[in-house]
Amino acid sequence: MHPLSPTPAQSGPDWDLSNAAYDYFLPAGRIAQNPAVPRDSSRLLVVDSPTHHSHRIFRDLPDLLQPNDLLVLNNTRVIPARLYGHKSTGTPVEVLLLEPRTSSTWLALVKPGKRLKPGALIEFEQLPPCHRQGSAEHSLLRAKVLDTDEGTGGRILEFDVPEGVSFAQLIEEFGHVPLPPYITESAASPNQYQTVYADHPGAVAAPTAGLHFTEELLQRLAHRGIDRAFVTLHVGVGTFRPVEVEDLTTHKMHEEWVEVPVATVGQIRQTRERGGRVIAVGTTVVRALEGAAASGQLQPFCGKTDLFIYPGYEWRVVEGLITNFHLPRSSLLMLVSALVGRKRLLDLYQEAIAQEYRFYSFGDAMLILPDARG
Repeated sequence: MHPLSPTPAQSGPDWDLSNAAYDYFLPAGRIAQNPAVPRDSSRLLVVDSPTHHSHRIFRDLPDLLQPNDLLVLNNTRVIPARLYGHKSTGTPVEVLLLEPRTSSTWLALVKPGKRLKPGALIEFEQLPPCHRQGSAEHSLLRAKVLDTDEGTGGRILEFDVPEGVSFAQLIEEFGHVPLPPYITESAASPNQYQTVYADHPGAVAAPTAGLHFTEELLQRLAHRGIDRAFVTLHVGVGTFRPVEVEDLTTHKMHEEWVEVPVATVGQIRQTRERGGRVIAVGTTVVRALEGAAASGQLQPFCGKTDLFIYPGYEWRVVEGLITNFHLPRSSLLMLVSALVGRKRLLDLYQEAIAQEYRFYSFGDAMLILPDARG
């Protein structure tokens, strides 16, 4: 078994393990196209018991948590992973970087993929000067298709990286911060798709539960005695993909790189000793912490996780959760169902739709307190 594999689900009430049980209808108008301004003005659905919930604003968070609680946040930073280029014939090509294989070789999703066989060359256009993050200038970036990847349907690309230049520098000049495909009419700036504490580049999608925090809100939480700790999980595009198998137990979760540092493990243990609660900010934090506790005890970890959490999962670390509203039939929806119960969660989603909450990455949030767990 993979060191960060899920605990097998047991049978029990409301533990429906069929994909269809995690479907719901969302009107298109409820998909947020732009973030709330300011960030902490988003709405917050507070779930504080198995039968009760209330409607608040995200900036109310310090009043909803307790002194000695610990918020664990994901400090990954979204890289400019979307590149626009063309073949030698002039055919436009769009590339979404997924993960590095070497310093100059990446697994990527490519459009149009069928026309890009091994050996094909792609040339990329440089961003206008006003959009570049770096000061260096390189007039051309090329990549060669080395192979196909059956697991993702993507391609292995080898980039021509000049001597003395890092690939990270190049994508700052040529790349765009990618927004999820359901955000089609956004006026958001790249910085609005980063958390205010983003520090470790590597994600191709933001840990969106953290987008609601401002520096001022973090200070207010600290003044109330609510501590914070960090993990790093580089979010991959597979996070947003629907689960395609009908039997959840046969779903293969995508791998993502994660680090749970020694300091964070120590903070969690200290929180427990003083009677505080561990509140994960986002499903990525849940996967990081629970994966690092796969042996039964939380330990520092650095590597990849393919942890898939669904109802019946045996929780080891996380007691509460701050999360956004997720896509139907997604692994994220199943993870939250494992915490609060499938039927309860879907009822809450219907309430959120009726109350005109905003859904998905730029949308509103939900706080599930420990007393609300199913």
